[in-house]
Parts: sequence; C-alpha cells; structure tokens
Amino acid sequence: MYLKRNLILLFFSISFQSFAQEVAILKYNGGGDWYANPTAVPNLIEFSNKNIKTKISKDPITVSVGSSDIFNFPLVFMTGHGNVFFTEQEAKNLRQYLISGGFLHISDNYGLNKYIRIQLEKVFPNIKLKEIPFIHEIFNQTFTFKNGIPKIHEHDKKAPQGFGLFFKGRLVCFYDYESDLSDGWEDAEVHNNPPETRLKALQMGSNIIEYAFKN
Repeated sequence: MYLKRNLILLFFSISFQSFAQEVAILKYNGGGDWYANPTAVPNLIEFSNKNIKTKISKDPITVSVGSSDIFNFPLVFMTGHGNVFFTEQEAKNLRQYLISGGFLHISDNYGLNKYIRIQLEKVFPNIKLKEIPFIHEIFNQTFTFKNGIPKIHEHDKKAPQGFGLFFKGRLVCFYDYESDLSDGWEDAEVHNNPPETRLKALQMGSNIIEYAFKN
C-alpha cells in the first residue's frame, strides 16, 4: 500500500512537470454559482500572456472537484456567491491535487466565505487558513503590492485580505476575501470599474499565476 501511494504521488509530480502551463475553472456542487464572472479568467489569461509571457490557452477548461482531470492543471480557479459542498471523495481528490503540486485560487465573489471555510476543513482538517504577510512572494512577483491584495469592490467596509493554506511550508491555496479580485478581471462594461482598479486586479491575478507556475 505504501509503495502504491508513493507511485501515485510520483506520477502526479511528473504530470505537473510535463503538462503545459494552463489554468482551469473549478466546478463544484452545493448550488453556488461556480460559473460566475465568465469573462474574468479569459481576460486574466490574455493579460498574463502579454505581460508576464505565459502561454496559456485563451479558453480555460472547466474541471470538477472530484475529477482526475484536475491533475492536468497546475492552477485551478474557484469563485461564486453561494453554497459550496465537497463530498469526502472530492475533498480527498482536491487534497491529493494540492499536496502533489497543484494550486487553488479562491476568489470570494461576496457570499462564498461561510461555505468555503467549512469545505476547506474537509480538505485539510489539520490546517487552518492564515492571513498572508505582505512580504510574501505572491505579492512580489512581476508586480509588487506592498499593502497586499487590492480592494476592487466595497461590500461590508472591511479591508481586503489574502488568506492561504500552507502544506509543509508551501502555499497551496490562495483565498482573496473582501477584495472581489475576479470582478476586476471582467470586461470593463460589466462592473464599470475605473481603469486603474481593473489594472491592479489583473496585475495581482497575474502574480498569482506566476507564483503558482513557479511553485
């Protein structure tokens, strides 16, 4: 059993190294709108390909939490406004993905917070979300954010925060809270954000991609 488990981990490790740098959108159950912000990730991909020289396919693939297809992608993106539910199998699959080299970016689209925190405890029962210090690499890639994650939309007059799950010292999940980061990636006419706000959102998003692909 021990040998089988290690062979599986080795296979996933090799897979991450051999697959192209791509981004997927995470589909989950529970009734929440995992499909929210449809123009966000394509716009972020276009920005990243132009500004940090990635070569990501312009049309992101959708993968389910419990699917083995998730292991084809070094980075998966998750958002929504409502309920999230992971089965035990899905939580196990996501945990294996993350400890094998994968990276999850969760963007709270306002309303996700109370649900996703419960589900993340299924994925890592013994690891808690921690606020990421501003000196962390994820805020200091091609673009520098000395004050951490930028504020894109105002909801509850709370400061934006970047939280993370760390497994053996490695950041495996980045969670933007009270920022609405992915709203800033959408087409300009969707939210009518000022150009400078959209630029900050896209720059921070590309930092996340750059960090995930390096680590």
